[in-house]
Amino acid sequence: MIPGRVAALTIAFGPSRVGASLLVIAIAAALPCAPRAADPPGGASKSLGSWKVIHFGKLIDGKGGVLPNAAVVVEGDRIRTIVRAIGPEAGTVQVPAGTESIDLSRYTGIPGMIDSHTHMTYYWDRTPGTRPWEQLNARPPMQTLVLAEENARKTLEAGVTTVRDLGSFEYMDIAMRDLINRGAMTGPRMFVAGYGLYPTYSPYQAAPAPTPGGLADGVEQVLRATRQQIAAGADVIKVYGSTGSADDVTGEQTYTFEEMQAAVTIARQRGKRVAIHSYGPDGARDAVRAGATSIEHAVDIDGATLREMARRGTYYVPTVDHNRYYAEHRAEFGYDDPTAARLDAYRVRNLETVRRAVKAGVRIAMGSDAVFTMFGENTRELRWFVEAGMTPAQALGAATTNGAALLGMEKELGAVSPGYLADLVAVEGDPVKDVGALIDGVRWVMKGGVVAVDKTRSGP
Repeated sequence: MIPGRVAALTIAFGPSRVGASLLVIAIAAALPCAPRAADPPGGASKSLGSWKVIHFGKLIDGKGGVLPNAAVVVEGDRIRTIVRAIGPEAGTVQVPAGTESIDLSRYTGIPGMIDSHTHMTYYWDRTPGTRPWEQLNARPPMQTLVLAEENARKTLEAGVTTVRDLGSFEYMDIAMRDLINRGAMTGPRMFVAGYGLYPTYSPYQAAPAPTPGGLADGVEQVLRATRQQIAAGADVIKVYGSTGSADDVTGEQTYTFEEMQAAVTIARQRGKRVAIHSYGPDGARDAVRAGATSIEHAVDIDGATLREMARRGTYYVPTVDHNRYYAEHRAEFGYDDPTAARLDAYRVRNLETVRRAVKAGVRIAMGSDAVFTMFGENTRELRWFVEAGMTPAQALGAATTNGAALLGMEKELGAVSPGYLADLVAVEGDPVKDVGALIDGVRWVMKGGVVAVDKTRSGP
């Protein structure tokens, strides 16, 4: 017998503590519970209280499997195994005394979703008479960092357990990532960019006034700025390869191919990936040639470039929904009706480009480009994907497996599988048939083995 484990006990699922170490669940076969390499001597878990068994009515595992009546066994922050919970193929799995059993049999389980384009530190408190961009400029950065935890919490409530945050200032994104990792702040797992790189002749309009942090003109300065972001702790390099952001939809290329290539070269040498912002097709074309990992926003991408993206495995993060957000909230931002019309027209072109990218076989990842009050709406992007020709299952893949691969985390995120991080979401409805389940149906969220959101219980 493994130390710390006692006799077997048959127990029904429920929100309770299991009082024995062998939980009898209906599974395909009895599963061994041999010590893992990471276990302390003797095979005992590092923290026996960290074991959980979560029962879903159906589990979409992110690897092509749809499992009815599945139970996910979690040890610490990792998934230990998946078992069948009910049915003729009954069996057993060993868990330690004190293991928590969580009954989510009313819901469908999916991997934690990934938002591949956010700006988590852009916070607006809705004070009457203020504008989001103006308030952001006026507030001390440390206040913004603390207040932005609201954005992080709303992102988790949307079922998003990981984000790629593409641009902040004063390195608040790096501080926020580290605070979340320490458990001092609530929020999704963050992969951050520090300052995005931009040239003098193309003011970065989507954030505070330009500062030296990301300012870079010419190849030599791009090399320097890229090294600086990496040295500061950035996980990914962001390059503003065109104009366009907020109410600006111009998309004029700003960085040359050589400048983009310089950023990619240094990033690759340091094991980092590069996201290149381009509202227009010209910047996107050069970004693909330069070897960018992903292209953000671009519309009107020509057929040859789409085919090259498919060949290279370049990701497209179209962020269709963020222009819907700006247009709908034009009064808050101070945009007039002609500006809202331009935003809507750009969104139509954006959607058509996604439609063509889907047909060309381009890898697409979900990115909301969430700012200010858009957090919590992160997954609305998935409706546009379905409108562009994806099935709901493919849209879910854009928010899970594709997002994980874009981050280089495909062996740890984006799926429910042994050894992966225990990021799990319970939704009401069937996301394989209706993408709305991913947008309006999130009821419970686990990140790294810890329950972060629970809307399944009634009462106070």
